[in-house]
Amino acid sequence: MDHIAAAEERLVNERLRQKLNEVNAAAQSHLAGVQDHINFTLQQAYFKCAYECFDRRKKYDEISNCVEHCSAPVVNAQNLVETEMAKFQEKIGRALRVCQDKYEDAKSHPNNNSAIDDLESCVNQSVQDSINLIPHVAGKLKTYLSIKD
Repeated sequence: MDHIAAAEERLVNERLRQKLNEVNAAAQSHLAGVQDHINFTLQQAYFKCAYECFDRRKKYDEISNCVEHCSAPVVNAQNLVETEMAKFQEKIGRALRVCQDKYEDAKSHPNNNSAIDDLESCVNQSVQDSINLIPHVAGKLKTYLSIKD
């Protein structure tokens, strides 16, 4: 790989990293209410419920089952968020792989000087599409978790 190609590769990787940071920031912003609900509302309810499970008159298995029952809403909410975010990450990963494939194909054609520009355009569009999808993912999670704005 010559120096120019290596420099282009580093530039592309840095721009991609910046774009992924944009997606991450947008996701954190839109999902802050969901995380707050899980970390405070559901966790608080869990601890209150679990506290009530500890009674010296109960057997260990009864206490354990009670605490496990109390943890179900938190665990279910966390699993839901993880599942939805995994789907979201899979979608953006597929879109970026398509961009990468187009870039690799364009590089193989001689006299194609627009390969990097085309890649950047494709990545920008994929990232923007992903950022536009985040509010819908957050809304879906809020609906499922009965979170009022």
